[in-house]
Amino acid sequence: MTVETRLAWTDVRDEIRSRILNRIYAPGDKLPRDEDIAQELGCARTTVHRAMQDLSFAGLVERKRKGGTHVRADPVTRTTFDIPITRREVEQRGCKYGYQMISRDVEQTPISVMARFGIQLAVDMLHVKALHLADNRPYILEDRWIDTRSSPEVLDVDLTRESANEWLVRHKPYSRLDVSFYAVNAEGDIARHLAAPTGTALLVIERTTWIGEAPITTVQATAMPGYQLSAHN
Repeated sequence: MTVETRLAWTDVRDEIRSRILNRIYAPGDKLPRDEDIAQELGCARTTVHRAMQDLSFAGLVERKRKGGTHVRADPVTRTTFDIPITRREVEQRGCKYGYQMISRDVEQTPISVMARFGIQLAVDMLHVKALHLADNRPYILEDRWIDTRSSPEVLDVDLTRESANEWLVRHKPYSRLDVSFYAVNAEGDIARHLAAPTGTALLVIERTTWIGEAPITTVQATAMPGYQLSAHN
């Protein structure tokens, strides 16, 4: 099997996107020709072409016939990648912010977390559960896994005083993000921590970040009814 058959267009897309987000290719820059990228990465030109199509659709690059490919001066997807600090988000709404760490343990990753990170074998990661409050009422329940191989410093952070959300935003910039949204019914520990009646519909924001190919963190943030999705991380 050759290198060309092993390298998927998604791999090429993620590599180019990483270079754009890290400003190796800055806004307005002209990217190398598809042929040159294919030669550098050891893949087929059609693989690069498919990757560039996806980046163009996502709003990161602009492709013009005979004009080449340029990084957009105002990449559309950059604005959706901003991860706010929950404390600031609460305070900007005019509410008093509160924070409670529920648990902090080093555990082996379950299959669901392995799938989010795209890893094949279970490893030890830091598992943190915490509750963010607004005016002393439950606001967001955070269930987070942090890869201590890429973020070993987090083991020395007092997460009873500073939330993992705030520490990661300040200290661990990412190059790739996957995010999804779905609803669940309140039950069990989720209902108890959020003080939500059983069966209440809750919004879940699931987000996973990487730096290069190294996982940083994956989190399920469960929000109370009435939460404004546009403001969340």
